[in-house]
Amino acid sequence: MTEPVVARVAALKTASTAELKQIWRDLFDQDAPPFNRRFLETRLAYRIQELAYGGLKRETAKRLELLGEQLDGGKQEVRRRRLDNRPIAGTRLIREWQGTPCEVVVGVDHFDYQGRRYKSLSSIARAITGTNRNGWAFFGLSSARSGA
Repeated sequence: MTEPVVARVAALKTASTAELKQIWRDLFDQDAPPFNRRFLETRLAYRIQELAYGGLKRETAKRLELLGEQLDGGKQEVRRRRLDNRPIAGTRLIREWQGTPCEVVVGVDHFDYQGRRYKSLSSIARAITGTNRNGWAFFGLSSARSGA
């Protein structure tokens, strides 16, 4: 931990996934969770800074917890879900259609499929199948409007 904090955080961007997982083991004393690279990078960056500069004060953490409970009624399943139910940016949605693998990459406000940007999964499902389909169902996700 002799490197400056900024350099260690910056190095996460160029580290391989295997290196990120090893850093995770070093910093958390457990295997990395099976989440996408962006999650690992951001959580590791936070942890590096937390260890160097200290984490949140106990009072701050408690206050944030209370505020969260006011918003979600203390329901853990609500806390784990994004407000808009979209998958996290960087997530890859993979579906095979008539023997052909189809891969979509989730962006912040769009979806990328075969080098093109789409606003909805349904428009991608239509491009793949040639028929109108619910894109969320086509890719095996719960409906964006169902709240589940």
